[in-house]
Amino acid sequence: MVRERGEKVVATNRRARHDYNVEKTYEAGMVLTGTEVKSLRQGRANLTDGYAYIKGNEAWIDNIHIPEYSQGHWTNHSAKRVRKLLLNRDEIIKISHAVSAGGYTLVPLKLYFRDGRAKLEIGVAKGKREFDKRQTLRERQDKREADRAMRTRNRMGE
Repeated sequence: MVRERGEKVVATNRRARHDYNVEKTYEAGMVLTGTEVKSLRQGRANLTDGYAYIKGNEAWIDNIHIPEYSQGHWTNHSAKRVRKLLLNRDEIIKISHAVSAGGYTLVPLKLYFRDGRAKLEIGVAKGKREFDKRQTLRERQDKREADRAMRTRNRMGE
């Protein structure tokens, strides 16, 4: 049997980048059941309401919605259960220090398969205020308009 290679993105949390300034990202494995993996391979997951936390010396993710596997039966999983994250002890310590210092939270950013294994990218993030969000949107719009002006200017020069 041929092993999977590369990266296949299942779900991204675009709202997280809008609502938070992501300081640092970590790649974590997840403890999943068989039907959860099968459901993810079908490309079905939702990260929008998810959040991660450190409890004891372990990292956990909650409120990630992985729908039940369609061909599953009584062995199916519950859609929004708490799942354990697999991180190095040093990473867990760094994350817990950042979060306990205050103002930071753990946000799921991307759920994907890397070489056949389910991975979750989590970010240590600080919440944006409303005016920060508006400023980010304004900067993005200004950049888009500048790029558009440069394209039209380059076409006229030809």
